[in-house]
Amino acid sequence: MIVDAVPSPVRLTVAAGPGQPDPSPELEQLYRGFEREMLVPLWTEIGDLMPRHPRSKAAPHVWRWDRLLELAGEAGRIVPVGRGGERRAIALANPALGGRPFATPTLWAAIQYLMPGENAPEHRHTQHAFRFVVEGEGVWTVVNGDAVRMSRGDFLPQAGWNWHSHHNAATAPMAWIDGLDIPFSYFTESQFFEVGRERVADAEMGTPDRSRSERLWGHPGLRPLSQPDAPTATPLLAYRWADTNRALADQLALEDEGHEGTLSPGHAAVRFTNPSSGRDVLPTMRCEMHRIRRGARSAARREVGSSVYQVFEGEGQITVDERKWTVKRGDLFVVPSWSSFTASCGNDSASALDLFRFSDTPIFEALHVHRSSSDAPA
Repeated sequence: MIVDAVPSPVRLTVAAGPGQPDPSPELEQLYRGFEREMLVPLWTEIGDLMPRHPRSKAAPHVWRWDRLLELAGEAGRIVPVGRGGERRAIALANPALGGRPFATPTLWAAIQYLMPGENAPEHRHTQHAFRFVVEGEGVWTVVNGDAVRMSRGDFLPQAGWNWHSHHNAATAPMAWIDGLDIPFSYFTESQFFEVGRERVADAEMGTPDRSRSERLWGHPGLRPLSQPDAPTATPLLAYRWADTNRALADQLALEDEGHEGTLSPGHAAVRFTNPSSGRDVLPTMRCEMHRIRRGARSAARREVGSSVYQVFEGEGQITVDERKWTVKRGDLFVVPSWSSFTASCGNDSASALDLFRFSDTPIFEALHVHRSSSDAPA
């Protein structure tokens, strides 16, 4: 038997205010009629539904890598990896989002931890994902049978609905961050998930230095004619730190020589792109690496959409609206939608400040509602 759900009551308050009708018995009666029929007039909600600029439900927040790594290590000793939980992944929960495991209203970030000899089982999901390695090596992620090495500084994107598992072939634990569009998929009610084989074939559990995807797609400016276009998501499964580091260093070197090439003085940046199309690596997430040299500061910026950053190297200061923090290697922090953000690297830092960033920008660009501080209305 199907029982109709009892609707949640709508509560409307008769109150005087700018743009509101004058309180009266007739207005009270009208509002009670709206409540009985589950109706809400726009004039009582327009300030919340249509504000003058975005008002994010997320809050700026910092998670300290030392503490995350400590807790992940404890979980590694206590919590097994296998069917049920699937992954030993510990999500960042934004303090303003009601305890949900969401870094922002659209982005999910977690530290994943794999003990020596452990295998995270094969599964697939429609949520798009990536892995970014701050430290360590020895884990291979296997995507549709292609074993991909994970090492410090490597960025490994993976489009949704691809089979994947992980295996740690080293003698030490390894941790990295996972980024996914889980909150976006959750709120749009578009998610699918499927478990894979109980055991990945031995031939897929290898430890090659270069994956098949890199051998095909990992040559700058060259694309294999044997492969079809991949306009939705990148076919390249690993973007190596050596290439990213060289690109950032070259930008700053060109600046020293008096040429253009940096975002602002002392601020170099690159975006990870799909080699078959030049577009973002994933349809819902934009991923970048930023380097701010010692003594430099990024230009203040705000934009529609949220971002999660992780400090890859160095130490610096970040400002998100009125909040200020000193951050160091591994720390993660959130920049909510339309929050002003700047980062600086002091002269006393041992190195430049390197920041990995991922954002939900492609979603808003696809909807033609993305704006930044440079093109925002007055």
